[in-house]
Amino acid sequence: MTPRLEITPLPYRADPLGYFARLRYRPGAVLLDSGRPVAPGGRYDILSSDPLSTLESHDPGGSSPGGETPFAAQQRLLDGLDLSVPDSDLPFLGGLIGFWSYDLGRELEPVGRRAASRVALPTSRVGLYDWALIQDHHERASWLVATSARRRQVLAWLDAAGTPPGGFRLRAPFAAELSRAAYLERFDAVQRYIRAGDCYQINLAQRFSAPYRGDLWAAYLRLREATPTPFAGYMAWPAERGEQAILSVSPERFLSCREGRVEARPIKGTRPRGATRDEDRQLAAELEASLKDRAENVMIVDLLRNDLGRVCRVGSVRVPQLCGLESYANVHHLVSVITGELDADRRPLDLLAASFPGGSITGAPKVRAMQIIDALEPSRRSVYCGSLGYVDVRGRMDTSIAIRTAVADRERLHLWGGGGVVADSRGEAEYRETLDKIRHLMAALGAPLADPPLGEEDQEL
Repeated sequence: MTPRLEITPLPYRADPLGYFARLRYRPGAVLLDSGRPVAPGGRYDILSSDPLSTLESHDPGGSSPGGETPFAAQQRLLDGLDLSVPDSDLPFLGGLIGFWSYDLGRELEPVGRRAASRVALPTSRVGLYDWALIQDHHERASWLVATSARRRQVLAWLDAAGTPPGGFRLRAPFAAELSRAAYLERFDAVQRYIRAGDCYQINLAQRFSAPYRGDLWAAYLRLREATPTPFAGYMAWPAERGEQAILSVSPERFLSCREGRVEARPIKGTRPRGATRDEDRQLAAELEASLKDRAENVMIVDLLRNDLGRVCRVGSVRVPQLCGLESYANVHHLVSVITGELDADRRPLDLLAASFPGGSITGAPKVRAMQIIDALEPSRRSVYCGSLGYVDVRGRMDTSIAIRTAVADRERLHLWGGGGVVADSRGEAEYRETLDKIRHLMAALGAPLADPPLGEEDQEL
């Protein structure tokens, strides 16, 4: 007999932290965090643990022995989840939760393999979950979605005392992988590619890293407090050489799908929040009026329209919002919205594969931009600019773009900062932007970025 999911009300909490404190040491514990009660636009928190199985892909050769791509293997795993689900508007009724790294794009497009792999996370890692705790902050309601047997287990876990965060500290300041001069050399190379007609825009990023000790959940709480965002997430797991984890406070949706209705929300164009109300309004108005930022945004909209068109019904792709202003705790962004209707013979993982990685963090045209990124950035991006999210048994999906994201591996914490480079970009301004986008994250973690930044070779561990 097919197990049936039941929906049980739970006490509502204004944020997911108390519930997750009771689950975070469970195997496969995951939190998709709306950033409430502070983050604008957030609605649902999704928490789970103890997956029925976990599927990882690794580089090189992310395909399985039969030539199956990671996305196809994940679809097969999802198809094997035998559950009877109730009629419900809740976003997740069992399915896959996990991450897909930027480097998974190497399995989809002829990108190249020049950049070194310095972060040893899998290229993707998803768990198959048959239960979830879901908080709906619009309705101010919390729900447990589980079979009756699983419900008894989860309620026992939730009745236990939560584990408070432990101590966390960075053992040294963050070090930049690139010196200012090395970044500017790469910026100049991008300009040559643009003048030669290879590309219109390149998202050029650099990596920063620092050694740490302590509880990564405590580090996530610091990031969440400093930057409450609607597409945040936390997941950690044991690895061969210590704990690996993702601490993401992303403001950006990549793709969502609900009953075949697809939405992408690319961000391109950023200004800091002002110190005063007048300065804040001035910076927002400057961003809205910026022809350069709007042009960058429109390029990415065109790229995503093309990606969605590969799997959406002909004529269904639309742009209901172009370059709308959205404001967060630390920055203003220009955000566009692209929608479409998924072809009847396509599924959400087909949509993810057709669009991956997100165009807002590659450049245009996408494949050539990814090749140039691989040639210029000295190390691979790992989870940065990949995605966190879920795909449920009914075909619902929601994923983020993993910017403003820290990755823990072998007792080092890595952050990346980047931005779009176009023909009229200025090298010094772009270099400062890579620092400005993550400076507040570094400060929240207790080690502000040195100015000028230390190089990795300068840092004494």
